[in-house]
Amino acid sequence: MPVSTSILSLFVLGLACGPAPAGIASAALEPQPAATDFSASRASGVPERVIAIGDLHADLPSTMATLRMAGLVDAQGAWSGGRTVLVQTGDTTDRGPDSKAVLELLIRLSSEAEASGGRVLALLGNHEVMNLQGDWRYVHPGDVQQFGSVPLRRAAFAAGSSLGAWLRGLAVVGRVGDTVYAHGGVTAALAAVGLTGINRRAREAIDADPDAAVLGEEGPLWFRGYLVADESLACEELEAALLHLGARRMVVGHTTQRSGRIAVRCEGALLGIDTGISRHYGGNRSALELRNGDARAIYPEGTQDLPDPPTTARLTPQC
Repeated sequence: MPVSTSILSLFVLGLACGPAPAGIASAALEPQPAATDFSASRASGVPERVIAIGDLHADLPSTMATLRMAGLVDAQGAWSGGRTVLVQTGDTTDRGPDSKAVLELLIRLSSEAEASGGRVLALLGNHEVMNLQGDWRYVHPGDVQQFGSVPLRRAAFAAGSSLGAWLRGLAVVGRVGDTVYAHGGVTAALAAVGLTGINRRAREAIDADPDAAVLGEEGPLWFRGYLVADESLACEELEAALLHLGARRMVVGHTTQRSGRIAVRCEGALLGIDTGISRHYGGNRSALELRNGDARAIYPEGTQDLPDPPTTARLTPQC
């Protein structure tokens, strides 16, 4: 499967590079205002420990087990991660019966983490957006029961509800330190718009323009090219995207790794963290830990070191 956007076409079209903010990018912070203070509270602007967790698909027991495995919650489910930043790359809904409980958990942990000097950065996946737009093809019957009825569930995802408003305020792309996070991936062409531009386009399109390109197959919610395309093509595209975004690594979910292991491509510049955590996909618990830029996979049986991209590459946006 070819990567959709050629590198040459980016320069022929004269697409401008977006700015590369230091620390956690302002685009990622806009929908979650406390992050501005969070970034400023660290002298380096970069947290010492980041944990990224992929698709959860409405499976509360697997979600809790994964968070405990990563040292982020205690036996009662309260935040125990201290100043750690948790990034969840979307797809909290569908397939399983617990989307209400999983979403409420993330909202609660967001508050508890900030009180401890940490942070929860939740991103939208394609399944949250499908639910917001009324596409319920993958909704589990038990999930409807948790909300009480179909009308009550529909009302909960509406723009005027607290849950619906919270979801619509989330970003589709975020950046912590030198790592960019998205559910599916950010193509080079879209990366040229910048994080702020991508998130603004997505936020505006969710209710007003469901067919917008930013929400389509080449957008950050659905794109799979970095994990399924020939690696030489994928890495060329990825390098151009990272240059635009001022980053050296991209972390994505969405494309389930049936091995149950975090996927590594492009010498560690691309990490795929959807390992099928929910029982629907096998219950393969995993978490990605970035500690001072060093990547490690956390599994129930222990940790595994992962390759890290060169520290001097891709840190400055270029055209």
